Amino acid sequence: MANIRPKGDSMIYNSEDYVKMFTDMMSEGFIVIDNNGIIKIYNNKAKEIFGIIHNQQISHGKGQINRGDIVIIGDNSLGRDDGNLDSNFLKCLGIGDKNIEKGDALIAIGVFKEKGIAPVYKYLKEDNMEDTLKLRTDYLGTDLGVIIDFINKIITIEANNIKFSMSYINAIGHMVILDGKTKKMKFYQAQGYTARGESLNDILKGYEYRAKGEKSEILNVIGKGIFEIHKGSSTIKEFYGVAKGENISYIDEFKEINGFPTMCTLIPVDKDGHRIGAALKVEDISEIKRIIRERDEALLDLEKMERKLREENLLEKAFPNIIGESKEIEYVKKLALKASKTNSTVLILGESGTGKTILAKSIHENSRLKEKPFIHVNCGAIPETLLESELFGYERGAFTGARKEGKIGYFEMANEGTIFLDEIGDISLTLQVKLLQVLQDKSFYRVGGTEKVKVNVRIIAATNKNLEEEMAAGRFREDLYYRINVFPIWIPPLRERMEDIHPLVRYILPKILKDIGGGNKRISAEALNLLTKYNWPGNVRELENILERAINLTEGSTILSKHIALNIGKEEFDNKEIIPLKEVVYNCEKDSIERALAYYNGDKKKAMEALGISKTTFYDKLRKYEIY
Repeated sequence: MANIRPKGDSMIYNSEDYVKMFTDMMSEGFIVIDNNGIIKIYNNKAKEIFGIIHNQQISHGKGQINRGDIVIIGDNSLGRDDGNLDSNFLKCLGIGDKNIEKGDALIAIGVFKEKGIAPVYKYLKEDNMEDTLKLRTDYLGTDLGVIIDFINKIITIEANNIKFSMSYINAIGHMVILDGKTKKMKFYQAQGYTARGESLNDILKGYEYRAKGEKSEILNVIGKGIFEIHKGSSTIKEFYGVAKGENISYIDEFKEINGFPTMCTLIPVDKDGHRIGAALKVEDISEIKRIIRERDEALLDLEKMERKLREENLLEKAFPNIIGESKEIEYVKKLALKASKTNSTVLILGESGTGKTILAKSIHENSRLKEKPFIHVNCGAIPETLLESELFGYERGAFTGARKEGKIGYFEMANEGTIFLDEIGDISLTLQVKLLQVLQDKSFYRVGGTEKVKVNVRIIAATNKNLEEEMAAGRFREDLYYRINVFPIWIPPLRERMEDIHPLVRYILPKILKDIGGGNKRISAEALNLLTKYNWPGNVRELENILERAINLTEGSTILSKHIALNIGKEEFDNKEIIPLKEVVYNCEKDSIERALAYYNGDKKKAMEALGISKTTFYDKLRKYEIY
C-alpha cells in the first residue's frame, strides 16, 4: 500500500507513490532502471507479462530440491529456455546418455542424487521431431505422465492425478518435484521462472525456490539488478547499455524477452544533459501470435480441404467407372492412379464380382500406354491345353488342328501396350514357368517355334484366390508370385463398404434401363434400404443381376422391396446375433494385427514375427485393413 500522510482534511502522496500508482494503471509493461542497472520502476503489467505476478491455483511452500526427491522434467528444446541445461546436469538423475544433445526434446523421470534407482526417459532429436512426445509410467509406486505437444505448444506433467500444464511460444523447461519420502508435490514450474531464478538448471543446482499460491509473497523486484530478473536477453543487454550511456532508441520493435514475444519501445532517460537511466515499454504480443497461429492453422486446414477436393475431382475424372464414395474405394482409386503412372506389374486382388477388370482397364486408360492395345485374357476361361498357344501363339504345323500359317498369341497382340491376365491363379505350374520367363526376359518361344520373340508389354494380373495359400499348397510358384506382386491393389468386397450401395444403384440402374429398354423406373427407399442389409457374396456383379431382375419384375415405374429377389431367408434380417463368418475373420485379423503393433510400440518386424506370418502377408494385410 502507498505511503500516505494526512495534512489537514486532505491526503498527500509522495512522488514515488504517484509514479507507482500511474504506472500500474498502464496497459503496457513499464520498466525503468538507473545507470547502474538497478530497477527503479517495474509496473504490475510488466510483472504480469513476465510471470512475476501469476495466479497459481495450487500452493506449495518455499524450499529446495533434496536428495531422494523424484524429479519429472518436460523440456521441448534442451538448453534453450531452461537455464542452459545440458546432458551433464542430467547425471544428478542418473541419466548419462551421451546421445542427448542441446536442442533435443526430453522427458525425464528420476531420483535426485540417489544411486541405484534407474531413471526413465525419452527424447527426440532436434531434426526428427514428431507431433507429440509422451511417457507414462508407474515410477516407485507413483503414476506419472508427461506429454509434450509440439503442435499446440503445451507441456503437461501429471503426478498423483494432478495436471501441471505450461504453454510456450518457442521453448520451455517444465518441472515437477515430489518429496522423496511422502511422494507429495513440493515444487512445480510456472510462468515467470526466469525472473524468479527458478529455471530447471537453477533448481537442479540447489537454488531455493519461492512459495506459490494465493497467500504467497510476490517477488519484489525494485532495487534488484536487471540481470537478476532477466538473464541472457539481447534486449535487456541493450536496455542496460542505454542506461549506461549508449545512444540506442527505438519505438515498437519486436523483441523476445525471457521467451516472451513482445513489442518494445526503448527510451534513454537524461537529466541535465547526463544519462541517469533508461525506460523500456513492453507490450505482450503472445496473444496476437496465438491468433495469427490459429489463423495460419485455419488457412492450412482450408488448403488441405481444397487439395482433397482437387484430388477427389481428379480421381472422379480419372476413374468414372469405379463407383463408390467409401474411404475404401477412394483408397483403391488413389492406388490405381499411382499405378497408372508407372510401368510396374500390378496385381489386383479381390473376390469375384468386385470389378477387377474395370479397374485394370482404367489403369491402362490413365497410363501413357492408353493409345496402345489393352488385351484382356481370362486365364480361367481358356482350357489348359489351349492356354499356352493362346498366350504365346504357335508356328505352322505345331500341333494337329493348328492353322497352316500359324498364329500370334495375346502377348504379341499386346506388344507396346498392356496385357491383363485375369484369374492368374488358375494357370498350371508348367505354364507358370514360361510366364515367369516372359516377366524376367520380356521374351518367349511360340509353341513349336525355335526363334525367340521379344515383346515390350506392361502386365496387370488379377485373381480372386489367396496366392499365399496356393503357394503353401504347391499350386503357385513363389518366384512368380514375387514377380507379379510388385504393386498390389486389393478391392474390398461390397459388404465391407455398404455405403457404396446407394451410388452404385444410382449408376447401375439407368445403365441397365438403357441396355434392356426398361423405360424410366426408380427405386423406392424401402427397396434401397433392403439392399443395404444383404451380405452380397457376389459383390457388384450380383447387385447388377438383382437390379436387372427387379426391373423385369416391376410393372409400374417404381421398384419396390417385393421386386428385390435376394437369395436369403427372412431370418437373416431378423436375427441380429448372426454375423457372416468372413466378417468375423476380417474383424479378428484386423484386431490381432492392431493389438500386436500396439504391444510392440509400432515395431512391424516384432509384430510380424509374433503373429507368425510372412513379411509379404503382413504388409498385404496392412494395406488390406488400412493400418498405417
